[in-house]
Amino acid sequence: MTIPIWLNQAILNYGYWVILGAVALEAMGVPFPGETSLLAGAIYAGTGGRLNIILVIVFAAAGAILGDNTGYSIGRYGGYPLLRRILRFFHIEKVAEPTLAYAQKYFQRHGDKTVFFGRFFSLLRTWVAFLAGVNRMPWPLFLIWNAAGGIVWAIAYGLLGYFLGHNLPLLGTVLNVLGIGGTSVLIVVIVAIIGFVVWQRRRANRAKLEAASQNDPLADEESVPHERTTAGDGMR
Repeated sequence: MTIPIWLNQAILNYGYWVILGAVALEAMGVPFPGETSLLAGAIYAGTGGRLNIILVIVFAAAGAILGDNTGYSIGRYGGYPLLRRILRFFHIEKVAEPTLAYAQKYFQRHGDKTVFFGRFFSLLRTWVAFLAGVNRMPWPLFLIWNAAGGIVWAIAYGLLGYFLGHNLPLLGTVLNVLGIGGTSVLIVVIVAIIGFVVWQRRRANRAKLEAASQNDPLADEESVPHERTTAGDGMR
């Protein structure tokens, strides 16, 4: 793995606060190297630098919690109203309503797991808090799982950098394996969710068509003239 020169210098000059700020910015939705900052701080701590690994983990976890809660607030109080306005502007609010409703139900049922495990996937780590806010996940539940995910993530990656900092090629290999594995799992989950949504919509449409065919009064009215015509033909 490689650490940008500017980030390297910033951590050397300002230490823990750079780690906290970088992690917080990434968690808010800003494309910033938060995870790299945590690993860099942990590597310095493990190779005899001025940083303490315990404080590196504490500041990284604090940055994750603060940043995620800021991203959640942006999504809940800014992103959701903005999304509704955009849908109304393009006159697709009614079309998108079922999708929005399903997304909110998803976060009601699986938001805890999504927020916790999302901390370990690069793409979700940046956007999961914002999406939780947009989809109105209850804040107390979000806070609990966000804090748990941030703490476990900071400990896991902090210790990886601390113990493997002497062997950067090995550390890079481990991170690549984790990244590929996490991305694969994420892709499988997304495909499964899309497949489930499509299947559920088709089943709902099929049920509506069956209910409409059973309750269609026109079908009964069409059968009456046919019976009368048959009776008339018999009399002739």
